[in-house]
Amino acid sequence: MHARIAPHFARREPRARALAYLRGLLGPIERKNGWQLAEYVGDPTPDGIQRLLATYEWDADAVRDDLRAYVVEHLGDPQAVLVVDETGFLKKGTKSVGVQRQYSGTAGRIENCQIGVFLAYVSLRGHAFVDRELYLPQEWAEDSARRRDAGVPAEVPFRTKPQIARVMLERAFAHHIPARWVTADEVYGNDRALRLWLEQRRIPYVLACKRTERVWVLTARGPAQIAVATLAAHVPANRWHLLSAGAGAKGPRVYEWARVPLRPVGEPGTGSWLLVRRSLTEPTDLAYYVCWGPAATPLRELVRVAGVRWAIEEAFAQAKGDVGLDQYEVRRWTGWYRHITLALLAHAYLTVVRAQTRSDSGQKGGRGRAQPHRAKP
Repeated sequence: MHARIAPHFARREPRARALAYLRGLLGPIERKNGWQLAEYVGDPTPDGIQRLLATYEWDADAVRDDLRAYVVEHLGDPQAVLVVDETGFLKKGTKSVGVQRQYSGTAGRIENCQIGVFLAYVSLRGHAFVDRELYLPQEWAEDSARRRDAGVPAEVPFRTKPQIARVMLERAFAHHIPARWVTADEVYGNDRALRLWLEQRRIPYVLACKRTERVWVLTARGPAQIAVATLAAHVPANRWHLLSAGAGAKGPRVYEWARVPLRPVGEPGTGSWLLVRRSLTEPTDLAYYVCWGPAATPLRELVRVAGVRWAIEEAFAQAKGDVGLDQYEVRRWTGWYRHITLALLAHAYLTVVRAQTRSDSGQKGGRGRAQPHRAKP
């Protein structure tokens, strides 16, 4: 892996530092911060680690492109799903780039934190990240002094999280990433501009939305906008189907599912639906998804894609717990991107090793690829 990214480091010292940093992120260190990483690689001080993240000349975006290529090379699948989500990085003070009091899904409340928006690649072989962007709040984007102190490039504008998602998706598809679907939570599903952009590019999606999101349907009086919760309330009893959204920590995640056709949009041969998920134990607990894709898409496929979204939560937990994604001690723009990119590279390496181990185990058992678990009759 280091040989893959080595050409982006013009000099020997930063090239060696990058290898040491990756080894440290993968090593048995309690905290992947400057002092402990330095101690692990045999440095008396964290100065070398800090130079790698702050002053050496190398392009984190070029390494990100290698990360994407590495993930596709080892996990690529035409049926894969691209998942967008954000995660919070709790911080103290006001100096760290992009930090402010804002809602963090990681903490489940408003905290002083940075927010990163990430794009993950999920296939049957495994899931890993292929892109990342720091969310720069409008208050930061409009404050020239704070931007200068934090090293934010002049060309970086304020973007909403859905706009950041679009930038990352554009990059992924520009490089012909093999993926069939895009999925994300309500932050992105409620953004009609993002949905329209995906439809115009014929990229199928299953995006969660709020119960108050209004969608176009055909009624007896013609086209009308109706809240998704209202549509769900009128689904006939025989239109609900018991389906699994994939395996969870406690077994298959089984719910009742229904879909409602929406007003036809786009080219012939495409379909648009509202997908509704209902809890078996609490029938009033509903989740809603706006969907667009090939007209012949079966309900089971929409359910599969909706369930895939949870893979990114697992990936965040792994990246934070295994390779210190959130354990950085940098304040400036360049440092954030360099640490995050190298951490995602380390996480992708672990993901690929796990996938190869599973494959080798299956082959040794004489069964080829590991077979899915089947319940006993």
